Amino acid sequence: MITVNLYYSGVNGNARKFAEEMENSGTADKIRAEKGNVRYEYFFPMKDFETVLLIDAWESQDAIDAHHASSMMQTIAQLREKYDLHMKVERFVSADTPESENQFIRR
Repeated sequence: MITVNLYYSGVNGNARKFAEEMENSGTADKIRAEKGNVRYEYFFPMKDFETVLLIDAWESQDAIDAHHASSMMQTIAQLREKYDLHMKVERFVSADTPESENQFIRR
């Protein structure tokens, strides 16, 4: 699995307005329904009211490539422009939790 953390930042609450429009328009749900999508969720940092974190996880790079080639990307790009957002991206490839760390995980 590949997880991408996207930090959307703006001014005057625009990052939150962007996330709200993505959810309220159904665009986020359409992305969640795409083949290979594992997770698509927005979070709000407690101390940074001008940033929204999107955790976006996919089964494979092929699934990400198909998403990037979809019409969804035009919608997202238009909304990024509408709200004048800037982005920081982090990318992670999942690994199994080492046995030595299991003692620190409360299940």
